[in-house]
Amino acid sequence: MGVVYHANYLVWFEIGRTEFCRARGFAYKDMEENDRAFLVVAESYCRYKAPARYDEELIVRTHITELRRRSVRFGYEIIRAADGVIIAEGETGHVVTDPNGRVISMPDSYRSALSAPPLAPPPVAAGEPDDIPE
Repeated sequence: MGVVYHANYLVWFEIGRTEFCRARGFAYKDMEENDRAFLVVAESYCRYKAPARYDEELIVRTHITELRRRSVRFGYEIIRAADGVIIAEGETGHVVTDPNGRVISMPDSYRSALSAPPLAPPPVAAGEPDDIPE
């Protein structure tokens, strides 16, 4: 069939989330190891609009849709690089917890970083069109 397995989209969301944080100066690992704060996925949603096929170059566009003291929601678009078509979109909702799973407030430094613009523009992959509409 050549169509990518549907659960891979959630993995791509995670990669987008990881890079979103990295572009704002921190890694998930920092939050967990230094501040003992964990972003636990409480819900996820994905709307598939067109299939991704094996070996297609895809772009994951990630943004914050809601940032609260104890939770954060990320939005995603998966875009086919060849033609700029949005093939999927979705959201994940996260609760901030301590190592024991108790809900806590997100440390202020991470709240500030998440609401800030990226420190540097995202890298453009070789052959990736740079004119994909926002």
